[in-house]
Amino acid sequence: MDESISVLKSGGTILYPTDTVWGIGCDATNPEAIAKIFDIKKREQSKAMIILVESERRLQDLVDVPEMAWQIIDLSEKPVTFVYEAARNLPKEILAEDGSIGIRLTKDDLCKKLISKLNRPLVSTSANLSGQKSPMKFADISDEIKNAVDYIVPEHHDKISQYSGSSVIQIWQDGKVKVLRE
Repeated sequence: MDESISVLKSGGTILYPTDTVWGIGCDATNPEAIAKIFDIKKREQSKAMIILVESERRLQDLVDVPEMAWQIIDLSEKPVTFVYEAARNLPKEILAEDGSIGIRLTKDDLCKKLISKLNRPLVSTSANLSGQKSPMKFADISDEIKNAVDYIVPEHHDKISQYSGSSVIQIWQDGKVKVLRE
């Protein structure tokens, strides 16, 4: 854990297990670290990435959360990422072109500890080159990705993900909801 936090605080990138697939992460408030992830994934900067938070309080520091989102979070068994209209306290490099941001309130203990110790939201994008299949287990991650990150979290290398990704729901302040991915 200490090595992961040290790498993240110094602007580095990590490869880590999430509540869905293996992810590439960095401090979501560090524009240079965010740029590294776009380079690692060979991803266009116009394609937004999501971030993880560990608590309701941190979520509310970043966006206004409509009541409907809380209800879905409480009822959903599968991890759910919400795309919120307007973010605060985040660099433009992590936001979509329209200023929106995808955020998931993680229930995974390892992710919660990472975010809590970092004391910042964590970028969470699948550990694959852009356009390729998301890794369901550590062995599915390409050597190119493994060699490109600054640190690989040693936990859960034998675990197979229960989910190939989170549900993604866009939610507006007026209560309008659109399912982008089930």
